[in-house]
Amino acid sequence: MSLIHPTAIIDPKAELDSSVKVGAYTIIGANVQIGAGTEIGPHAVIEGHTTIGENNKIFQFASLGAQPQDKKWRGEPTRLIIGNGNTIREFTTFNTGTVTGIGETRVGDDNWIMAYVHLAHDCVIGSHTIFANNASLAGHVTIGDYVVLGGYTLVFQFCQIGDYAMTAFAAGVHKDVPPYVMASGYRAEPAGLNSEGMRRNGFSSEQIARVKDVYKILYRQGLGLEEAKAEVLKMAETAPELAVFKNFFDTSSRGIIR
Repeated sequence: MSLIHPTAIIDPKAELDSSVKVGAYTIIGANVQIGAGTEIGPHAVIEGHTTIGENNKIFQFASLGAQPQDKKWRGEPTRLIIGNGNTIREFTTFNTGTVTGIGETRVGDDNWIMAYVHLAHDCVIGSHTIFANNASLAGHVTIGDYVVLGGYTLVFQFCQIGDYAMTAFAAGVHKDVPPYVMASGYRAEPAGLNSEGMRRNGFSSEQIARVKDVYKILYRQGLGLEEAKAEVLKMAETAPELAVFKNFFDTSSRGIIR
């Protein structure tokens, strides 16, 4: 039995592993590559210069690889790259990158991306994340590993959300969210630590306690940002779980929520 429904339209130039399943009325364009074990539901559209890895589950009505929603785009062959083991639910929209950005939109491995999520051009998504329904990212957003975005979260362009961070329902992220921090509110503010997420991912009580000390430095001691950053980086020299703060501070461009 063929794994590709007879009503699917697949460009002859597309490259699909022989084990890929394609549902009814799905359309796959010429510059698409799809790896082994990936399943694509009915009525999906996968276009553009899009590469999808192995063992992904893509549900019906997903739109992947469409041109960026950027008026500066002039048809350049920018890319969408999706890793392995992702679940991508209904009505999701992932756009390709732009030449004024990094040239590609990237999604890592083992992400759980729920219905109506939008990833704009030049976004970089880590691995093991959860994006609840209707979370939307503007262009050039970076999301770390093990991040959880609450439903209807909106992330402003060029923002960064660090590893293991979490946003509440309908959070409006307009500045960078440090690793491990929970953010909530229409203009998102720090609301404690994602301690439960840390426990679920195997952090010890001692490690969580050290992260709590970082939170106090950033938000409870009245320090200026540069002074607080220096204190955190000093702690990170002897605590591996704090090493993520160095890269976060080095790449932060919008300032952090405070």
